[in-house]
Amino acid sequence: MSHKTSSLLPPDAEHLRRRSAADPENSVDPEQPHRFPRRHRPTDLPRVDPHHPEPGAAETPSPAASAHHFCHYTPKCFLTVQKGGFGTPQSVSSRCEEEVWHEGTIKTTIRADNEVEAHREANNYKFGFRKWKGNVTEKPIEDQSDIIQELHSDLSIVKPQEGSVATFGNVVYVILFGWWISLIYLLICPVMFLTILGAPYGKLCLKMAWYFIWPFGKSIEKATDVVTKSSATLPKFEVIPAEGADRTEKDSAPLLMSTPIPVRITVPEPPAQKTSKHWCRVSTYVWLLLGFPVLAVVHSLACVLSWLPVFSIPVAKMNARALTIALFMEPEDIHIHRLDGAFECESRVTLCCYHAFNVFYYKYTVQGINIFALNLLPLVFITIIFGYTDREHDLCSSEAKFATAITSIIPLSYYIGMGIASISAQSNFAVGAVVNATFGSISEITFYITALLHGYHTGTKCYEEIVKAALTGTLLGCILFVPGICMIIGGLKHSEQRFNSRSAGVSSALLFISVGGVFAPTIFSKAFGKLVCESCTNIPGNGSVPFVCKDCHYDTSQAVPQLVLSHIEPLVYTISVLLPAAYLIGLIFTLKTHSHIYDIHISDGPGGHAHGGQYAHEGAASEQPTGEVTTGCRHGANACINTAMASTGHVAAAGYHVVHWSRLRALGVLIAATILMACCADLCTQNIEPILAHSYISQYFISVTVLAMVPELPEIVNGIQFALQNNISLSLEVGSCIAVQVCMIQIPLLVLFNAFYDVGFVLVFSDIHLWASIFSVILVNYIFMDGKCDYFQGTALVVVYLILLALYFFAPSPPSC
Repeated sequence: MSHKTSSLLPPDAEHLRRRSAADPENSVDPEQPHRFPRRHRPTDLPRVDPHHPEPGAAETPSPAASAHHFCHYTPKCFLTVQKGGFGTPQSVSSRCEEEVWHEGTIKTTIRADNEVEAHREANNYKFGFRKWKGNVTEKPIEDQSDIIQELHSDLSIVKPQEGSVATFGNVVYVILFGWWISLIYLLICPVMFLTILGAPYGKLCLKMAWYFIWPFGKSIEKATDVVTKSSATLPKFEVIPAEGADRTEKDSAPLLMSTPIPVRITVPEPPAQKTSKHWCRVSTYVWLLLGFPVLAVVHSLACVLSWLPVFSIPVAKMNARALTIALFMEPEDIHIHRLDGAFECESRVTLCCYHAFNVFYYKYTVQGINIFALNLLPLVFITIIFGYTDREHDLCSSEAKFATAITSIIPLSYYIGMGIASISAQSNFAVGAVVNATFGSISEITFYITALLHGYHTGTKCYEEIVKAALTGTLLGCILFVPGICMIIGGLKHSEQRFNSRSAGVSSALLFISVGGVFAPTIFSKAFGKLVCESCTNIPGNGSVPFVCKDCHYDTSQAVPQLVLSHIEPLVYTISVLLPAAYLIGLIFTLKTHSHIYDIHISDGPGGHAHGGQYAHEGAASEQPTGEVTTGCRHGANACINTAMASTGHVAAAGYHVVHWSRLRALGVLIAATILMACCADLCTQNIEPILAHSYISQYFISVTVLAMVPELPEIVNGIQFALQNNISLSLEVGSCIAVQVCMIQIPLLVLFNAFYDVGFVLVFSDIHLWASIFSVILVNYIFMDGKCDYFQGTALVVVYLILLALYFFAPSPPSC
């Protein structure tokens, strides 16, 4: 064997490559990575081409070529063919491929790490389900990217230094933290020397003061833990197939392969650990009484101040590690070294930091919770405590309470979204649909009901106008701003993005139905209401125009009360029944009878996200490890989007997964977040009145911007993240789903609430809301027609949104305000 290995020359290798290229049916590209190697057996089905496009290079396949894609989480809609006959699968596959191709349906493959994540990804494409970007299961840190691993590092690993540590962020650290932390150490140093017994800790304070003034490129090490490790370079070798192997397997096997050789390396045993007498010394307790308490306060304060801005979390980790580990070590064992980047031995380092700031910390999570939502959670409790205890505004002004209350809605919306995604991913379709329908709009409904109740108790119609303006603002923002900003950000990274025009057409049709139903009572009142004008004056000497009137509007509440009672209210109740019915029909259409317009295929392979390039198109025929072939065709009522996997045995092979929130915990979070949301909404309505009374800005503008869009910030962030991953379809669905829920769920719920508890809410909007909404729906439907978008179309949507905001900014306040 060794003789054959040494006799293999480059011409032989070229000859084998040519033979492999000449036999395309059995050839395998030696440069193509293979995650699931297969062996040719006589009983196997015909070989399926293992080549599949990389995430960034997906393109539209031909009908014949669309049957070559490898994936593992196979939805029910993919026909499963057992071993045996060879003609039937091919004929069925051909017919199905023709049907799919001629219909022009885009199929997409999405990577999922486990069954729960597969359900979450599939739920993102379901109509009426909340779109969620983050994972609901815990992913092993070793399987994550280098950036994420660095974010979760405990600053105990010495790495080769790349670049200079004299960065702008490190200089900012010295200005904000370094000088006063070092100063405290220098002040404690003489105190410890004066005690005589604490002299070793006085030397320690000098070392730590020198370290914390510029900790970058230095390491704190324990002298007894330095261990020199041996390393060996493993040789590369060539692999030649065995003589008795099949010729096809020999020709398709890689010519050269580098595989690690098991080599036994003798590592010297570490020296025996000495019994520490650290806690038996008097100096230790002198240090714990005089020096450590002050430094504990200093490092704790530095931790809090550096943790809250998020991007300076390395400073918080550095202070926390120094407080909990370094200050409890024996002072003689602490050694501080400057790292020059060319160290020969590794040591068990106590603390090592290179940079004080890291811009990627916006991705940092704690138990699956984003760091921004976690840092804003204390603000919620502070707002509620001060809001309900300081009734006379002695400690905080009403404006400050309103600002904190409206900001507190942001993390609560995030927790509600994560709770909904967690329950939906771990439950069946029915439970997920119920949870999304009940809790999906809970944040907005809570605010609207509390505002209507406050207006009813104070006897003013101003709060009703604020609710209507907030509803319109949410509608305009989700129709124009959310897809527009996602198109701009995604278009700057990807020149052109494609989306499923058929699914977008369904959302567009539902938007037309929604807007038509919501504003039907308004159009009815314009046609049959009475025109009422304020402050009419006569112009002397002008007989043709005897009066000049201002502030003319159609009044349906006072001028013609019988019109409201006998015509408009029945119309409102009728529409409040028809809109949820249309929403239910949309659910049945998109999730049951016509779910093939989405055709989502969940895969656990390394193919990545379907939208990494454009779409990963499916008409897949792939060989499963169980010996089955799954043919990617639709038959009957395609239920691709309603299922996650075809084989539970294969799902188990994907690896053990741990959910961040169980269903019980997620339900508890939903209930608690809803209660806190109601408290924050109540504080908003209590403290907004001074802002409306003394503000020079129109109440319309405040309602359509702050009150409407702040609760939707988590959804906007999710849409932007989808767009950056070239998944513009979900970015557009984020806005459309919210807009449809506003019209078909939230407004009928408000009407239902008014029917049982009359707060005077009449579904008649002002003209500015009517025409702005109709124009926006027409514009966005025109943009969605061709199934393609770029940053220019996104700019058009955002500019139109800003124009409408300018219209609201300069509009006079409602007469009731």
